[in-house]
Amino acid sequence: MPSPLEAYRDLLKQGDLRPDPGQQAAMDELQRLYDALLSSKAQGNFLTRLVTKKTPLKGVYLWGGVGRGKSMLMDLFFRCLPDRVPKRRIHFHEFMIETHDFLHKARQDHDSEAAILKRADALAAQVRVLCFDEFHVTDIADAMILGRLFTALFKQGVVIVATSNWAPDRLYEGGLQRDLFLPFIALLKDKTTVMELHGPIDYRLQCLSESGVYFSPLGPASKKQADDAFAHLTEGVAPYDETLTVKGRSLHVETVAKGTARFSFAQLCERPMGAEDYLAIAKNYHTVFLDGVPKLKYDRRNEAKRLMILIDALYDTHTKLVMTADAAPDELYQGHDHAFEFERTVSRLIEMQSADYLAG
Repeated sequence: MPSPLEAYRDLLKQGDLRPDPGQQAAMDELQRLYDALLSSKAQGNFLTRLVTKKTPLKGVYLWGGVGRGKSMLMDLFFRCLPDRVPKRRIHFHEFMIETHDFLHKARQDHDSEAAILKRADALAAQVRVLCFDEFHVTDIADAMILGRLFTALFKQGVVIVATSNWAPDRLYEGGLQRDLFLPFIALLKDKTTVMELHGPIDYRLQCLSESGVYFSPLGPASKKQADDAFAHLTEGVAPYDETLTVKGRSLHVETVAKGTARFSFAQLCERPMGAEDYLAIAKNYHTVFLDGVPKLKYDRRNEAKRLMILIDALYDTHTKLVMTADAAPDELYQGHDHAFEFERTVSRLIEMQSADYLAG
């Protein structure tokens, strides 16, 4: 079995990857952790880990924009670790569902007091390395238990490797009682080497420049184009749902994967939503899919107004937009009330399709 760095170099030689200084630096750090895990001092006898203190090892937290190769690098590291190093790779959202299920059962068994510590004990008994994909915190219930859970995991020598679209300091940004979450951020930064994976190559979003991001008219063809773009952008992972908190209100997002959220026009523009809701979406997802935008006449002026506010929020935060619509941008609005204002929306919809916008 090759080491992570050897496997990475093989992919470069085969032409499956292109040279990327950011990826190289991240792989060097993952190789450092790999070597430390396999050293005789760190490896020891796994069966003695619960009764002896092991040398604490610093994990790795890789963050950066879409398509930088974060998950690919973590997966290389994970596959190269030999089986004698107990390990698990899991999507962070799935991990939190498991955790809440564990805590719920503990409460039913009248054992809620030490439930978080027991969750940590159970994990530490099974794994030495936990690899998390898409580390992201939006839910107050998650935020309030992470500090105690991860403190216990780190004390037992569990090593964390994570990928995220967000720097640690931006996790749970704007969430309720975020001051209570700040110690967890400090803990995460102390127990992992935080690396921003940046570079000129956007490996997934570059497909949007080739395939396009605005598909019309509505119908099977445009739906398939959007579906294909979503599958490519999210690497085919199973979507999940999550809830954002906006000024104490819950905003349910039904379809999320790899930092991308997908909505219907009805979900975002036919409900009483405003700028704060759209900004929360824009800040939490690097790409938004908007399906089924109809032609908007006078009788849909309220929906047209919400669409304008939504596009402003996405544009101002430089969020990528993939959209299916029943007409070209300049033919979408056919009313009179917002005709002048909608000209700016048309301009922005056109710019958001440009290579410069998609590359930014």
